[in-house]
Amino acid sequence: MGISLEKGQKISLEKVSPGLEAVLVGLGWDVKKFDTGSDFDIDASVFMLGDNEKLPSDSHFIFYNNKKSPDPNHSVESMGDNLTGEGQGDDEVVLVNLTKVPEDIQKLVFVVTIHQADQRGQNFGQVENAFVRLVDVKTKEEVLRYDLTEDYSIETAIIVAELYKKDGQWRMSAIGSGYQGGLQAILNRYQN
Repeated sequence: MGISLEKGQKISLEKVSPGLEAVLVGLGWDVKKFDTGSDFDIDASVFMLGDNEKLPSDSHFIFYNNKKSPDPNHSVESMGDNLTGEGQGDDEVVLVNLTKVPEDIQKLVFVVTIHQADQRGQNFGQVENAFVRLVDVKTKEEVLRYDLTEDYSIETAIIVAELYKKDGQWRMSAIGSGYQGGLQAILNRYQN
């Protein structure tokens, strides 16, 4: 079991797992037991940002329709879209090779959104047991975990966590910031 982070906490990956090269970023959640009339389709996405806190291009936005980062090594790759969130463990997974992320990318922002939230009358207040975790690809051991415990009763998008470079080292920050307006609200923040 890795280190459990609190909202707002930041930690150096080198301190908790020296030599860490590649991580599996697992995101998971459960839908509370009631019927909204349709399944919850929660999507994980990653914004690869330059030092201006913006996407260098649209292809630096990784999601179910653009699963691989544009760099030749595909340093960030979504492993697909889980349409229901059923079952235990990680519902969606993103692989990140920290050693191959291009130099011009300073931050990876991990976001979860509810697909068609407004049309379906859904929000993150109807979701529980949400988490993000980092797993060392080599050892398969969980390095860090952040459990989202707030009630996001009006939010349809959440910035869950960030991986960012500081002094040449990768760090993780537990964010947990909710947004109304779904994915578009976050796209507006990070697009040039």
